[in-house]
Amino acid sequence: MRDFEAELAERKRAGLHRVRRQISGPQQPVLTSDGREILSFCSNDYLGLANHPANLDALRQALPSTGLGGAASHLICGHHDAHHQLEQRLAEFTGRSAALFFSTGYMANMGIIAALAGRGDTIFSDRLNHASIIDGCILSRARVHRYPHGDMAALESMLKKTSGHKLVVTDGVFSMDGDVAPLRELARLCREHDALLVVDDAHGIGVLGPQGRGSVAELGLSEQEVPVLIGTLGKAVGTSGAFAAGPEVLMEYLVQKARTYIYTTAMPPAIALATCASLDVIERDDARREHLGSLITRFRQEAGALGYRLMPSETPIQPIMVGDNWKALALSKALEERGLLVTAIRPPTVPEGEARLRVTLSAAHTHGDLDRLLDGLSACRSLLERTEEGL
Repeated sequence: MRDFEAELAERKRAGLHRVRRQISGPQQPVLTSDGREILSFCSNDYLGLANHPANLDALRQALPSTGLGGAASHLICGHHDAHHQLEQRLAEFTGRSAALFFSTGYMANMGIIAALAGRGDTIFSDRLNHASIIDGCILSRARVHRYPHGDMAALESMLKKTSGHKLVVTDGVFSMDGDVAPLRELARLCREHDALLVVDDAHGIGVLGPQGRGSVAELGLSEQEVPVLIGTLGKAVGTSGAFAAGPEVLMEYLVQKARTYIYTTAMPPAIALATCASLDVIERDDARREHLGSLITRFRQEAGALGYRLMPSETPIQPIMVGDNWKALALSKALEERGLLVTAIRPPTVPEGEARLRVTLSAAHTHGDLDRLLDGLSACRSLLERTEEGL
């Protein structure tokens, strides 16, 4: 039997042990964490919609007519009118022919990738893709080639050498770096080399593009150029679940083949109606994105002026690069002692030697909140000058 205690002890020794914190109350910038109020800069609630009054009202109003649970899978008797309404709304929102509602983003990626590629096929995956994409590739049993992050020359070389059915899969916005994939170039390469392009825009939907329609829409890429668009609803949209959008034939194919769709209980239908309400807010509230943009610009200018090393990101994901696991933990702890929650991200979530603090900004933050974060970063800057031994 494996020595689980020894493995846990080794994780602690390497600075890789993770601990859950207990949150009370709704998700918002000021959280109650383990009984203490703290200002959070690590949520994916980029637009501040997880506790939006209109979304809460939509959920309350839906419950009497939909009930609570989904009760069955979509292919048995769980596919409610509310789910159908959301799928139509998501297709309209993304400019696609059809959409399919999944229970989580992880399930969407695993089920979609494994349905669209299998034994004898080849998948090309960006080296920094999310764990759910990596696991979907493994589950598919296809050959998998990981190309260097954003390296289109390397991908083109791989595509040229490969025959048969090919799938290229990428994040739209990379969750730990905050940069955007070279989607226009990816679409061109897939067209030229007869590969099916799958883009997971989990961190772009709601934030980027006209009316928050995402990174694909920001570039005006059509359904023909990006046939499979995936998005999550628990980040900027503020609710729960995920979706795929694309041509009707591909969505119908996924209904027949995506095991994570077929063999799981449908999401509560009231959540689907609350999500429709949230999409309405996203479409009409450009001021929310404009405020978020002002926070991002100011953070980059002032944190950079403090001497922190930032990634080339214009999205709400603003990593502060540290490198050493223990230094990242020490900086996070020092900020927490000042009432600021910014979590340290360490391997295997990021590559070895690239530990960081992942600052995420929300439209629900004020410039006063940002003042507090910048003041804390200024006060803690000297920690990164110390040696690991001193920590």
